Amino acid sequence: QVQLVESGGGLVQAGGSLRLSCVVSGRTVSNTVMGWFRQAPGKEREFVATISWSGGTTYYSDSVKGRFIISKDNGKNTLYLQMSSLKPEDTAVYYCAASARAFSNPSSSADRYDYWGQGTQVTVSS
Repeated sequence: QVQLVESGGGLVQAGGSLRLSCVVSGRTVSNTVMGWFRQAPGKEREFVATISWSGGTTYYSDSVKGRFIISKDNGKNTLYLQMSSLKPEDTAVYYCAASARAFSNPSSSADRYDYWGQGTQVTVSS
């Protein structure tokens, strides 16, 4: 059984930083495309960032490009999202996601991901 468990969310002032972690069990991240998505109150879930199975390719939404960095540690089977220069509009529940297909291509579409964490709340105050 594949499980994804996020942590690291919290309350931070605008301009601050947070690092989210997503520990994966039941599947190795070394051959898995993974991503981060977020959902703000009253809004649809949106793509934040994705990383290829090799870790060599990353894509970001325009709203976070230059401020967020996605990475993974194969040894710890963990996905990360380093968030800097946070803005109030970054407030949302953040979800990590993993594909069930090994060696697939990174994607910004939620439909391409099969496993999801429970989410971690990030709140940025102005």
